[in-house]
Amino acid sequence: MKTLGHWIGGKPVESVSGSFGPVYDPATGAQPTRVSLASAEEADAAVAAAREAYPDWAQSSLARRTAFLFRYRELLDAHRDEIAALITAEHGKVHSDALGEVARGMEIVELACGIPEKLKGELSTQVSTRVDVASIRQPVGVVAGITPFNFPAMVPMWMFPLAIACGNTFVLKPSEKDPSAAYRLAELAAEAGLPDGVLNVVNGDKVAVDRLLEHPDVAAVSFVGSTPIARYIQQGAVASGKRVQALGGAKNHMLVLPDADLDFAADNAINAAYGSAGERCMAVSVVVAVGGSGDELVARIAERARALRVGPGDDPASEMGPLITREHRDKVASYVDGARAQGAEVVVDGTGYTVAGHEEGFFLGVSLLDRVSPEMDAYRDEIFGPVLCVVRAETYDEAIRLINGSKWGNGTAIFTRDGGAARRFQLEVEAGMVGVNVPIPVPVGHHSFGGWKDSLFGDLHIYGNDGIHFYTRGKVITTRWPDPADSGGINLGFPTSS
Repeated sequence: MKTLGHWIGGKPVESVSGSFGPVYDPATGAQPTRVSLASAEEADAAVAAAREAYPDWAQSSLARRTAFLFRYRELLDAHRDEIAALITAEHGKVHSDALGEVARGMEIVELACGIPEKLKGELSTQVSTRVDVASIRQPVGVVAGITPFNFPAMVPMWMFPLAIACGNTFVLKPSEKDPSAAYRLAELAAEAGLPDGVLNVVNGDKVAVDRLLEHPDVAAVSFVGSTPIARYIQQGAVASGKRVQALGGAKNHMLVLPDADLDFAADNAINAAYGSAGERCMAVSVVVAVGGSGDELVARIAERARALRVGPGDDPASEMGPLITREHRDKVASYVDGARAQGAEVVVDGTGYTVAGHEEGFFLGVSLLDRVSPEMDAYRDEIFGPVLCVVRAETYDEAIRLINGSKWGNGTAIFTRDGGAARRFQLEVEAGMVGVNVPIPVPVGHHSFGGWKDSLFGDLHIYGNDGIHFYTRGKVITTRWPDPADSGGINLGFPTSS
């Protein structure tokens, strides 16, 4: 069995904690790898390496940083199939989906390549006689990133390329369920010429997380995961005096108005609900059918759902792979049974699904629940699996009240041909990311990603300009160079701008 350790100070480091976690192949249920779970002392070693590397890296020229980033981008491109294969082997998503994940992560590397433009400061001359004022942004120090299992390459790339482009050093704690992709990203960074200690990977569980949250040398923490853990991360980081951005969970609604193209809406509902087995915080988990279109819309979604091919992620014929663990699969399946007991109509039941030759894999078919009400557990909870709920609403106003009544506000979408209704929706809906006839409105790299309400803890979203501001701190410099002809003199009066 393979053992995966840590990447600290530019090299592999074997763990001495004696604690390990299982890494499964979700398609077979086998455990080909075990991952080292760091002790607090091993987390300290990663922070120490980052702290040692920080002074030189923070003072490095923008040209030096961007030269690395361009080389890194080329290596990522050359190895994208390899990284995608690691994702498929440990997460289970189909290879095409894994390739898409790598590509979206590389968008942020490309954004980081343009960091000289993004870090340009401001200058005001002659604000007073011979006085100039400049604003600049400087790195914050050692940054920690704690990332989830559902995007083991993309979410780390949402964080560390921008952080190091801004002059910080980084300690990454990836999910212990599928850590190999993040480890490979660190290896490739070293191959691209990143100095030792600028990027470190410490594998682990809550022990490592808690140590990073309390460590005095960690200045900032980025997190993506569930809402309860995001709240925990924020509270722990703030208590230790750190800045924090913690992105939580979601219950994303897709509102379908009666004038929408129902075939187009059904296709997009399928893609957004069941892609990556529903294990993504931007998945559509609720369709709100407005007016009399509900029956026809549900019928078209059901027809497509029943035709989906579920199988191993490395099989080109598979459209959806398994879930991450057996326990998670069983939890997701329980929501289907619970919804039926609470009065929902189970139009498509994906529970009990098996794949021939992969009977021990963590497979679950897709499920479609109709006539779900807001009181049901399947509506209230973030299921994080291939379960789509349909709620009926008589009017747009009823639908918008339903969506805005959710405790989450990550992403949402409206499907309509009516530009006025779409404009009204994008202004009235309480969510951080809105799609108009786009079911998963994940922003491109130069815009920022993040939700509202219980989907975000902290003030700044991730990547884009918000990400750059999070990984830097502002400094204002006021300068006066007296003319040599001035005699100077003493003046104890209050300074003015005359």
